[in-house]
Order: sequence, then C-alpha cells, then structure tokens
Amino acid sequence: MLWAPELMLTLLPFAAYNTASPISRARDKFDWSSQRALIAFGDSYTYVQGTHGLQNYSFIGDQLNFAYDAQTLLSNKIVQNQTASAEGGPNWVEYLTKCGLQPGLTSPKHCKKQLWDFAFAGADISTEYTPLHHNFTVSLVNQITQFKSYAAPVLQQFLPPSQSLVAVWIGINDVGDSSKYAVDFPTFYANLTRTLFTSVNELYDLGYRSFLVMNLPPLDRTPGNQATSTPHPNATQVAWYNDALAEKAELFRRVKGDVEVRVFDAHARLSAMLDEPGEYGIVNTTNFCAGYDQPDIETNYRAYGCPTPLETYFWFNSGHMTSHVHRILAAELEDWLQG
Repeated sequence: MLWAPELMLTLLPFAAYNTASPISRARDKFDWSSQRALIAFGDSYTYVQGTHGLQNYSFIGDQLNFAYDAQTLLSNKIVQNQTASAEGGPNWVEYLTKCGLQPGLTSPKHCKKQLWDFAFAGADISTEYTPLHHNFTVSLVNQITQFKSYAAPVLQQFLPPSQSLVAVWIGINDVGDSSKYAVDFPTFYANLTRTLFTSVNELYDLGYRSFLVMNLPPLDRTPGNQATSTPHPNATQVAWYNDALAEKAELFRRVKGDVEVRVFDAHARLSAMLDEPGEYGIVNTTNFCAGYDQPDIETNYRAYGCPTPLETYFWFNSGHMTSHVHRILAAELEDWLQG
C-alpha cells in the first residue's frame, strides 16, 4: 500500500514549533474555565459508554445504526461502571470535565461542564488508510459526519460553538494497525494527519474555533512491546506521527487565522510517568494484572496474581492505561489548558 507524494498536504515552513512553548501559549485565546462543554472524538482512549450507545464501544450509535433523533441524543446518559470505558473506570475526558464520574448514570446536560462524547472504541481515522476493526466501527471521518448530521443541529440550540472545546485523540489504532505496512512512514503519517484536519475543518465550518488535539502516547512501551526487541510500532514511528500531527495543527492554525488549536503533549507526560512511576503512585509499568476485567478486581486483586491494587499499574491491559493514569493525565491537562 503506497501513497503518492502528490496526495500530501503542502506544508508551510515549520519553524521551531513547540506545543508547550511560551509563544504558543501566549497566542491561545480560549479560556477552559469559561467553556461550558467538551465535544470529544477519537477511539477507545476517549470513548465513554452511553445508554443509547453500542455496549463497550460508544456513547451513541454505530456505523450500522448511524442516525438518531434529538430525543435520543438528549435522553442519552453516560454510564459509569467497571466496563463503561476501556480503562476499568473513568477516563481523561470524564476527569477533565468532572462529568460522569459518579457510579451509575449521568446526563451530560446536568454537568457544570457538559461532556458530549462521539469517540468510538477501535476507531481509526479513515478507511482510506486502514480497514475498520468491525463493520460497526465508526471511523473519525464518520464520527464527524455523524456529528454534523445529527448532533450539531441539536446541541447548538443550547451550546454555542463559542462555548465548546472540541477534543480529538486519534491515531493510536492507525499507527498500530499500519506499523508493518511497506510504506514511507513520514509520508503515510502526513497523509493520515492531513485527513484528520480535513475532518476538523468540517467542524470549523460549523462554527467551532477552539480545538484540543492529543498526540500519541508511548505506544512502543506497551507491555507487549517492552517484551520484544522489535516493537510494533516503534519509538521512531510514534515520533514521526506526532511530528506530522504538530505540523498539521500549526498549518491549520496559520491558514485559518481565527482558530485556536492546542496540541497537548500526552507523549511527554505519559513517558514521564513511565520513567519515574514512583512519583505518581505507580509501581508496575511493564505488564498488567491478568485479572483486570474481573468484577472483584478492586478488592481481590491478589487472587489473580497481582501483588498490588490495579491503581498502582500503569497499564490496564495490553493496550490501555489504567483509570489512575487517566486521572493524572487529566489533571496535568487541566493545568496546561488554564495556562
């Protein structure tokens, strides 16, 4: 599978762009404290279970049940239990908004900062580059198409775009699924991120101007990749994707002029946790508890061969981080957003 050079988005000169630099912070105009809602897109790192979603995959709908009406959306509730996210507990968007943290059901409308989550577990950016994991999977491109058609007309009646921060965390599956492709990876990732921002542009056309983009975690340090001398993806591939993401974000900001795009360096924050786990209450960074999905894992972890509680692990399972790590990441993200 090869990608022609002419498919690449032409990049403007990219001079010393640093996502956490004082310069990039100074030009950010939106104030997270004044935002009323977070509208999220992505994959299993971001998805939350909804009462009208596909179990273990979405807040609402799927590719085979694509359309929904206003009543379905507005009556939908966030589910919070052991299986309502891919982390065994709340994830970063729930911690960031404080919406849906309590066990049971929460209506996004009743949160001080509303969380409207259209991420789909197992999503890639587009079938143009990688196949769907399942025939019901909603890719990022289709998440945004679905949002435009069915959610935006409803939400914008009470949530103006100016009061909503759009968050996108995607690429984890893309880089993993394509890690053994016979392609020129910098070009391939340039095309992936071009398509990502083509879809973000559709949200811009709906009036949204504040965007948060998360870069890739250290996928080369998952338990499986730590156990091999040939990780897939490797650190170089992860870095190439993150570089392409930063370049496209900067290009989008320059071309639009009136948009704020902040790229949060999740890779650096999570790498710091892996490098100095003791500072974060983590004792295990190399593997995960085999009983992570057992209903009594919180209190009976030793029965599954785990010497310490689940919250002391970095990895929840072979590819996802624990809720404890998501909580720390969300706290650092909130501080960063508030500048």
